[in-house]
Order: sequence, then structure tokens, then C-alpha cells
Amino acid sequence: MAGAGSAISVKDALDTSLAENTRAAYWKGWSRFAAWCRSRDLDPMAATPDDVAGFLVTMASEPRSPRATTGHGRPLALGTIRVLIAAINRRYREANRNSPAGDNRVRSVLRGLGRLEARRPRRVKALRVQEIARILARCDELAADMRQRVIAARDAAVIALGFAAALRRAEICALEVADIEFLRRGEEVPGAFVHVRRSKTDQLGRGERVAVPEGKRVRTVSRLRAWLQLSGVASGPLFRTMRRGGHVQERPMHPTDIARMVKRWARAIGLDPADYSGHSLRAGFVTSAAAHGARLDKIMEVTRHRGAGMVLRYIRQADAFEDHAGAEFL
Repeated sequence: MAGAGSAISVKDALDTSLAENTRAAYWKGWSRFAAWCRSRDLDPMAATPDDVAGFLVTMASEPRSPRATTGHGRPLALGTIRVLIAAINRRYREANRNSPAGDNRVRSVLRGLGRLEARRPRRVKALRVQEIARILARCDELAADMRQRVIAARDAAVIALGFAAALRRAEICALEVADIEFLRRGEEVPGAFVHVRRSKTDQLGRGERVAVPEGKRVRTVSRLRAWLQLSGVASGPLFRTMRRGGHVQERPMHPTDIARMVKRWARAIGLDPADYSGHSLRAGFVTSAAAHGARLDKIMEVTRHRGAGMVLRYIRQADAFEDHAGAEFL
């Protein structure tokens, strides 16, 4: 706890009670609701449960923005709808008022939207190691063009590390140079530790460490070192935005940049970009590890899942045709 001389205020504590990405999502969610209310001459801070229900139905019915990285032409996913509700609840709580989003009518509408979404399930595909290898090969081809050399090195490092460390998009973007600890054995660098300072399952920021071997196909460590050498990045954000001509900027990449990158490279190797997103890297590691016989506990060491349920889902997908019950008679 802070001592008597601490400069920490109640506001400071409240401001840091949510992870940065959560705060950003809540701000965006509230802005959407406020804009919806204003378009109907409603006061967002005097909304009724029926107003909130109408807003949710609108969000679940209208096509998402053309700038969206996934789901062009489709309505918002149920997970995003839940974030909108949480954003409204948060704003009302901060004003010490009862939130209309907590009403039973709103809960019923949310359940109904969930059932409707269940009729149109969609899950992004995993990028398996053979597809990652093809993407990295294309990156190497691009690097032969001196004008594209730096951006090709960055993209290869992002794809390789995101896959090998089973990182989420936000985790990739939050990495700093100091978070990479290269292991050295004489002249060789056989692996590295990646320090994930904060994640979806570590909201308090205790931090977790992921071991990443060099490997023979992905060569993650070599690609990271190549990116750092070519970019000249020595501190601060590890992966950064770039201008035309390969000029590295100070600004870190955004999670949407990762999604667009994955889609662009998926298209480059002949895949349908609509089927892939930033999560395809993380899902691809789990699926590839399971297909190569890795133990569940060792997979979870890398993914940092708190429970085995999601990991087992990926494993079942990877093993769907292994020892199939009908293999001998169909």
C-alpha cells in the first residue's frame, strides 16, 4: 500500500482499475451509444431500458464499418454487443446512477441476440505451421527488394513471434524491446524469453514469461534479430508502424494492424483473407502443436490459458480425422 507521502489519488487508482485496452473499448462503446442517442434526440444519461434494447438491436442488425478488419457487411458479434453493455454500465456507475442496461428487458434482448447469432456461427481459421512457413518464405522473397526489405523483416518477425509465442494481437502490439530476452550460448542464440507484461487473463499486470525456441522452420529468434538490426529499433515499442519507403515510426502497431497484416499475407499465399485474422496466429500454434503430439500442459505453458477447455477445442479440431471412428468402413 502507498505510504503517507504517496502522491497516488483516488482518481489515479480508478483510472488504472481497467486495462488500457478495456478503457479504450469502453470509451468507444459509450461513444457509439451516445451518438445513437443523439441521432434520436435522446439524452444518453437519461436513457431507458427500451432505449438500450433498441440500441443493441440496431448494433446487431446493421452492417459493421467498412473499415472493420473482419466481418465486412456482417453485424457486430455478440461479444462486441456485451462490451457495449459494459461500457454503458460503467459510465452510469461513474455517475452514481442506476444503469438502464442492467434491466431484465435488456438481459432478455441479449439472450435473444445470442440465440440468433448461434444460428450463424463463425470461427476464424488457424494458420498452421506449413502455412506460416509459406508466408515467411514470401516475406523472404519480398526482402530481396531493398525498398521493401525493412517492412518484410518486420512482418516476418511479427508473424513468427505471434505464432511461436501464441500471442494475442494486443500482446504483440504492447511488446517493447526490453521484453525480449535473447539466450546466448557462445556465438549461438538458440531461443528467447518473451515477457508479456499484461494480457487478457492477467489484468493486474503481474506479467508472464514465454519461452520461444529458434526452431528450424519458423526461425523466430533470427527473424526478431534481423528486424531489430534493420530497423535500428533499440528501445521502446518492439513493432512499429512504417511509412512508405520503409521509414520506421515511433508509434507502436495497433491490434487492427496485426489483423490486416495477417489477412494480407494470407491472400499472398492463396488463402481467403476473410477466413483469417490476428487470432489465427495464436490458434495456429495450438492446432499445430496438437497435431505434432505436444502435451496439453506444455501447450498451455505457451498459451497461458487458465483452463483447458479452449485448448482442447483446438486439439479436437486438429485430431478430427486421426483414428476416426469410421476410417475403416466409410
